Amino acid sequence: MTSTQLILLNLEEVRRRSTIVWSAIPESFYKWQPDQKAMPVIEMVRHVLEGEYAYHNIILGRGNKGDNYVSPWEGRPYTNVIDELAFAKLYREKFLDMVRSLSDKDLEEIEIVRASLGQKRKLGDYLLRIAYHESVHMGQMLSYLRTLGIDRPQIWD
Repeated sequence: MTSTQLILLNLEEVRRRSTIVWSAIPESFYKWQPDQKAMPVIEMVRHVLEGEYAYHNIILGRGNKGDNYVSPWEGRPYTNVIDELAFAKLYREKFLDMVRSLSDKDLEEIEIVRASLGQKRKLGDYLLRIAYHESVHMGQMLSYLRTLGIDRPQIWD
């Protein structure tokens, strides 16, 4: 496998497992949050999906989302997990297509510089951090389910 194929596998596996967890959440718990500073369930799902779109734009701008960046989720009401995933599908496909187009040289030589955050990362590293971001939030969601007493799905296949 190439480095790009491994990164794609990681992105796809993380999303597959996130989808399993998100789909196990009863809609009656979508607004639940463990405390006032935490994201409610449905907002965390959107945060991950919208975050991937933002990261894609950051990559295209080599560290900058762009002066005219507007999230397609802006002003969009929260509904349910199925709707959130369906809305994100086109943006997800564009993101994965971009990743598929990358060479090992691109992963090593392209730098993502986010000066305002003091970040400077090689593209390969940055792509892995995108999957890590989603994984962290999936772990939080599993904790939410445990706290709520909701059966947690089997994701370790």
